[in-house]
Amino acid sequence: MLLCVDIGNTNIKLGLYSGESLVTHWRIFTDASKLSDEYAVLLLSLFASESIQKEEIDGCAISSVVPDLTIAFRDLVKRHLNLEAVIVGRVKKPVIHINADNPAEVGPDLIANAVGAVSLYGAPVIVIGFGTATTFSAVSSNGDLEGVAISPGIGTGAESLFKAGAMLPAVDLHKPDRVIGKNTILALQSGLIYGFAGLVEGMVTRIKKELGGNARVVATGGLANLIAKEVNCIDAVEPELTLLGLRIIYEKNH
Repeated sequence: MLLCVDIGNTNIKLGLYSGESLVTHWRIFTDASKLSDEYAVLLLSLFASESIQKEEIDGCAISSVVPDLTIAFRDLVKRHLNLEAVIVGRVKKPVIHINADNPAEVGPDLIANAVGAVSLYGAPVIVIGFGTATTFSAVSSNGDLEGVAISPGIGTGAESLFKAGAMLPAVDLHKPDRVIGKNTILALQSGLIYGFAGLVEGMVTRIKKELGGNARVVATGGLANLIAKEVNCIDAVEPELTLLGLRIIYEKNH
């Protein structure tokens, strides 16, 4: 089986593939202070919870935006699984051409997302990642990753607002029934949910104009479903898009 690891600033997603089938997946909290052996204990316990032997793992692909954990997981895989991980951003055979000023600046997760989206929906395609940041990755009709737009994530923006506003309480990210809030909690929920929905619609319109063609729009990330319900521009939600892209990148480089 192939172990795919997507290390983000907030969460780490892990998935096990048997061929093209995603057998199981987990999500754990990102803690850059943990050592590789600590993560190994956690990973092996997850395997044991589903009766998976570590000897069944015969490959690993990693995308990471946390440099310290890139090293930790590379060492973990080498020491505890006796494998050399394929690390996105350091592969010998890039799966997608990145048409940016400095391709090395493009996040490995965004590369994996673009690869996964093109495999499912072809090109042109726009991938929206709802994570710590809200990212818009634009893939042109010839299959090139043309560039990215980055906005604050919904949760990140909300936390900044709560900290900066002395009289603003922290609220859950739930859609209110009305845009016009009748109290502070409803007003905040409206601005966060409908405000980000408006941001998404506006950005997609502008990116489509620059890309040309009839680009499909694919969303991924923890809050993708929440916003997708409030806009008309998202064609599909793929929660495990990054893991899919990792599998494809691994297969092209193994």
